[in-house]
Amino acid sequence: MDWFNYYGLAIMAVIMIPNIVYFVKHKNDAANIYPNKIVSVLEQIGRYGCFVLMIFNIPYTYFNFWFDHALTVYLSVNGGLCLLYLIFWAVCRKRNDKLKAVSLSVLPSCIFLFSGIMLASVPLVFFSAVFAVNHILISCKTVSADNRKKKYTKKDKLRDTVLLIFVIVLFAAAVIGTLFGGHNGSVFPL
Repeated sequence: MDWFNYYGLAIMAVIMIPNIVYFVKHKNDAANIYPNKIVSVLEQIGRYGCFVLMIFNIPYTYFNFWFDHALTVYLSVNGGLCLLYLIFWAVCRKRNDKLKAVSLSVLPSCIFLFSGIMLASVPLVFFSAVFAVNHILISCKTVSADNRKKKYTKKDKLRDTVLLIFVIVLFAAAVIGTLFGGHNGSVFPL
């Protein structure tokens, strides 16, 4: 793969389409409720860093795919994560709860982190980690502020537990699939 990543551009387009549609329909709701400026700035730095590095490979900062059939794994896993992202957007479009907040913040974080690992792109892994931590925090805190008046029931606890297990399994599958999927025994070929 050269300096321009066509696959990354397609992945970014898939991720951005529902976001653009949402913000066009909800222009007045775009205000961020979470008041921590440092977290907000770090999230934006991570977001735009991921956007740029998903599309442009900066020479000498990435090592390209590091095992046989890595492109197939890259496209399959990212395609599946993008499909899940679109499904969660469709299912949760009228909701304002933790399921929506966590799923729509964890899935793009997994896409960015997985892409960085697959391409062995040091800056993409860095920016995806910065983005993931801050984006998930802001999403969860925003929903908590909106739902603070609601009473936390056993059904809510069960749903949050299932959601947490889902996120852990999704992240573990992405990492395990990346690290142990079909390579020739070495992490970086010599």
